[in-house]
Amino acid sequence: MDQNKIVLKRELNLLDATLLVAGSMIGSGIFIVTADITRHTGSAGWLIVVWLIGGFMTLTAALSYGELSGMYPQAGGQYVYLKEAYNPLVSFLYGWSLFTVIQTGTIAAVGVSFSKFLAYFIPSLSEDLRLFSIGSFHVSPAQVVSIVLIFFLTWINTRGVKQSKLIQTVFTLTKILSIAALIVFGFIFFKNDVWAANWHHAFNLQQINSDGSLTAYANKPALWGAIASALVGAIISYDAWNNVTFVAGEINNPKKNIGLSLLLGTFIVTALYVLLNIMFVAVLPLHDIATAPKDRVGIEAAHSIFGNSGTAIIAIMIMVATFGCNNGLILSGARVYYSMAKDGFFFKKTGVLNKNAVPEFALWIQAAMAAVLCLSGRYGDLLDMISFVVVLFYILTIFSIYILRIKKPDIERPYKAIGYPLLPAIYILMGTAFCVLLIIYKPHFTWPGLIIALAGIPVFYLLEQSKKKEKVTQ
Repeated sequence: MDQNKIVLKRELNLLDATLLVAGSMIGSGIFIVTADITRHTGSAGWLIVVWLIGGFMTLTAALSYGELSGMYPQAGGQYVYLKEAYNPLVSFLYGWSLFTVIQTGTIAAVGVSFSKFLAYFIPSLSEDLRLFSIGSFHVSPAQVVSIVLIFFLTWINTRGVKQSKLIQTVFTLTKILSIAALIVFGFIFFKNDVWAANWHHAFNLQQINSDGSLTAYANKPALWGAIASALVGAIISYDAWNNVTFVAGEINNPKKNIGLSLLLGTFIVTALYVLLNIMFVAVLPLHDIATAPKDRVGIEAAHSIFGNSGTAIIAIMIMVATFGCNNGLILSGARVYYSMAKDGFFFKKTGVLNKNAVPEFALWIQAAMAAVLCLSGRYGDLLDMISFVVVLFYILTIFSIYILRIKKPDIERPYKAIGYPLLPAIYILMGTAFCVLLIIYKPHFTWPGLIIALAGIPVFYLLEQSKKKEKVTQ
């Protein structure tokens, strides 16, 4: 078959795109990170405020990306926006970071989360067991299961977009309805005494220690550092909303539908996340939220609502959530590497579509990298550490709206950023404040991500030299 005649197929409609946004965002994080946020904030009020801040930032960013998606409805999305506004180096560093840890690390972490909860039904697959060891290197059954899951979903995605979107639709609708049902049941079994206790001194920002004791923050800088630390978990849980821009080449009427899907998808998830956390403080004392075993707040809440069967219910919910989440991440990420290859900044084979009109090699190389991160056991730490870089690229991308309004004022903009210039500026200020606070108070959340991103600079120039030599020999 002539490769030049194979093109990406526009087989995703508005509903598919919206469910891709929501499905890529909702994984296991929402059932877990509330424990760490509660330890940093020590109050019901601040717990909800952190989720509201994260939701506001996500919605604001999504509204801003709508303009960019209308201008450049191409495969690669955010990678393309950065290239058009800045230069190939900036866009390459984004794609490099996405491949080395942001996308692949998230795929690995979500895959292992699936395995952890599968082990509730099949204990022999527990992450606490060792399948084999080579010196200090240990592999658990959960890691192997996660790799099998990643390879299975990758294979499904190589079969074409229709198969991928069917999985995305079924699993995303299932988890949205399941979370909504959990919220409803939580409010049905509302505990007045727990609610009253949690909202007494609701905005006293303090630290909850591992033994459940409270420690006041010494000064205002420490308070701001605590809020920034709490936001890390929320931002990671809200992340991946931008993945729909990566598949712009496969969305019908992309100039309209990408912007709408970003708005609808992020709004649905924000509403679910905030309501779910309000439900948590309606059924669980703050102490129990902060000290939940292995931070599994969702299991504690389900147990409080449904009794002993609650653990099985939440385990199934998380397995459904992580399965659908990983499908969306795998589907989307490969399109960025495909676009990079088209620009000469990734393996040439990555820019080739198979007979099903999908970038098969890009899918498999992404799966291989995610598998390596699964085996490393460092995916969770890497995701925490990369949050700084993720927000930094969001800031750069949103700032590109201002740049492109000056550089390319005549380009068609079927959808303009709502609230421009104010709302994009608010996100840039909030994102910058978040990054600065992490640099000052949580440097271990910043330097590893920066090192990974900046390591792409010499790689970029090596590829540039290779491209120049190739042109000379042609």
